Amino acid sequence: MLQIDGSYGEGGGQILRNAVALSVLTKKPVEIKNIRAKRPNPGIKAQHHTAISCMKTLCDAKTEGLFIGSPSLKFTPGELHTGEYEFDIGTAGSMTLVFQTCILCSLKAIKPVIIKLTGGTDVKWSPSWDYFVHVFVALICKMGVNIDVNLIQRGYYPKGGGEAVLTVHPCKKIRPLELYEKQNFTTVQGTIHISSLPDHIGKRMKHAAIKTLLKKDLESDIKIENVASLSPGTGITLWSQSDKSVLGSTVTGEKGVPSERIGESAAIQLLKEIDSDANLDIYAIDQILPYMALASNMGKSSCIVRNLSSHTKTNMWIIQQFFDTTFEIVKQDNSVRLAVNV
Repeated sequence: MLQIDGSYGEGGGQILRNAVALSVLTKKPVEIKNIRAKRPNPGIKAQHHTAISCMKTLCDAKTEGLFIGSPSLKFTPGELHTGEYEFDIGTAGSMTLVFQTCILCSLKAIKPVIIKLTGGTDVKWSPSWDYFVHVFVALICKMGVNIDVNLIQRGYYPKGGGEAVLTVHPCKKIRPLELYEKQNFTTVQGTIHISSLPDHIGKRMKHAAIKTLLKKDLESDIKIENVASLSPGTGITLWSQSDKSVLGSTVTGEKGVPSERIGESAAIQLLKEIDSDANLDIYAIDQILPYMALASNMGKSSCIVRNLSSHTKTNMWIIQQFFDTTFEIVKQDNSVRLAVNV
């Protein structure tokens, strides 16, 4: 049984989610200890419990220590099943993080895997729904992954209640992501979602984002969506596409934070990525790394990123526990060039 130290590196829930997903994918049993040991409230949280429960159901896994608050987990995967499933996180825990885990573990399914999930679609410390769709899903589909996503309702903290359906279709092969050169990002698209809050909040957010982007001569098309949900909430996601890639940024609204600051912050985040000559943003590289490793038998994946976060470095370590993967890192003036191969 593969031993994984959950306190390694940044020591967050990513180690747990990715270790179990790769366990299902490779059929290697794992034991993860010291789960989220560096967090103020260590152990398995509700969204992690849901993600692991999903994967346990999908492959008839045997588990020990699968309960909320557990500091360790043993996970022995069985054969991957297909079909339709429904899961409820029970809180406003991140649905996008659960979906990312389910996609990774289901890549070898011979028939579609359909998962309906209830929880939080747009919550702090996780990809927003729009980032998940327009950045993460867009990138892995370029690599040959075949999935459909359907948003039914958004869910915000604290009640959650968001609903969405993920369909993972059979995938013949994962292709390398070959981003060797700087890309041209000249226009920006975006979505502001708002529920049970005054309309002026979204308008002020949009104006601030557009004003900030125009300082760099970037035209933008930002839409405002008024939505129904169990809790009030808002947020903004921006993305910019080139011929081969997409950069994104996202900011979740918070009580007491001016709308202008939220819109401006999202625009500044995106501009930092563009100005660094990156062709993958610092969050996308973290989420795409496992797919790059899986594609290495088809060729070398390469990209340019603004920098490598501790989260990304931890993810590299997790991947190397399962695969003979090497990471080539070359520092440049304003960025880092990364290549992934066996």
